[in-house]
Amino acid sequence: MKINDILKEFDIYVSNAEREMLTKLHYPRPLSSFPEHEQFIIEGLIRKSLVIKIGDKNPRVIANEI
Repeated sequence: MKINDILKEFDIYVSNAEREMLTKLHYPRPLSSFPEHEQFIIEGLIRKSLVIKIGDKNPRVIANEI
């Protein structure tokens, strides 16, 4: 039996602040262009795989199209 057979619908919990942040990330933007609090929210979204981080030195972030 596969996991997909057991779980018909799989949702990732997203807070209101995270949902608002996802609406701002339609195109790649430098992570450093956001205030510190928003960077913290974005890092959480990266761990949830809802945001993609591109690069190492000056990373850019964009919402993941799942």
